[in-house]
Amino acid sequence: MPRRSPRKLRADAPGSPRDAVSTLLVGTCPGPPACTAVHTYLFVDGLDVITRSDSRMAGLAPGLLLRPGGPLHPTDAPRTVDVAAEEPAGPATDRLAVRVRLRGGTVLWSGLMYDGAVVEEVRFRLDQYLAEIRRAYAALRGPR
Repeated sequence: MPRRSPRKLRADAPGSPRDAVSTLLVGTCPGPPACTAVHTYLFVDGLDVITRSDSRMAGLAPGLLLRPGGPLHPTDAPRTVDVAAEEPAGPATDRLAVRVRLRGGTVLWSGLMYDGAVVEEVRFRLDQYLAEIRRAYAALRGPR
């Protein structure tokens, strides 16, 4: 069964497309020897945000993105967060960014791209979103 973009999934959801809520899943690459560096993978509704946006990109370091109070943690003021960079990095490296903000109990991402189409907005429940970031960060740090 072909996978559909979050935009299509939200358009098919009952009620207004703006009412639909997505799910965030964060993964990390283990780094050497499997890969040259440790990368973050961001999945929205099961789809890899970075690869589907630009296959030349690799997620930035999870320690940077996921740390407590880090760039993916939402605030009332919208902010643009770089989540990936072109591989291999060079002086004119392209970046992939999303706009993150908090509205009540909802985290909003905007500016996402899937297969060249811009997704206006993706919404996450704040509790699920923060729990997933904490889980991924704890897994990165390993057992204590």
